[in-house]
Amino acid sequence: MNESFATPASPDQLDRTAAALRDHGFVVEVLDDVAAARVRIRELIPEQATVFTGASETLRQSGIDDDINGGDRYDAVRPRVLAADRATEADVIRRMSATPDYVVNSVAAVTETGSLVLASGTGSQLPASAGGAAHAIWIVGAQKVVPDLATALRRVEEHCLPLESARTMQAYGSPSAVSRMLVLNRELIPGRGTVLLLREAIGF
Repeated sequence: MNESFATPASPDQLDRTAAALRDHGFVVEVLDDVAAARVRIRELIPEQATVFTGASETLRQSGIDDDINGGDRYDAVRPRVLAADRATEADVIRRMSATPDYVVNSVAAVTETGSLVLASGTGSQLPASAGGAAHAIWIVGAQKVVPDLATALRRVEEHCLPLESARTMQAYGSPSAVSRMLVLNRELIPGRGTVLLLREAIGF
């Protein structure tokens, strides 16, 4: 694990990142902390919307995962995916997770040049962020800000992967892998993609 990738960005870095993302078509809100993000999520997503949450330590640690999947405010997709039979309902699972009204996730890195980088062991959570969901919201801790795409890829391999592998070893007895990566350089549909960029560190 590369501890240099755990340091929160400075206010100037956050400002540069937010400006670059806005120039690339993303809606960006810079928030103080997780508590503000939880409130904002509730304001952004209408009741009973179909919402799919990515497998994310940021969402779990912040309580956003429980907010969405643990109550009846939304039509939460993840509980239905987990309850489905993967042997007989694989197509149903694929469609449910790929085309919700909203996807809520985090990223492995965000660049000061205005790109978002997501990594996945299976790829199942990437289609919704790539364009399958009508709306996407990414909650991003301040430590995930990096100068450029090359550094973002290093962050995935040197920081995120070791931490996620330690988690999966404890939970499932096997290491993780970066099987799929998604780089979002621009949002073409006005208002579709929202980045909640936090001033505090959270997640991997």
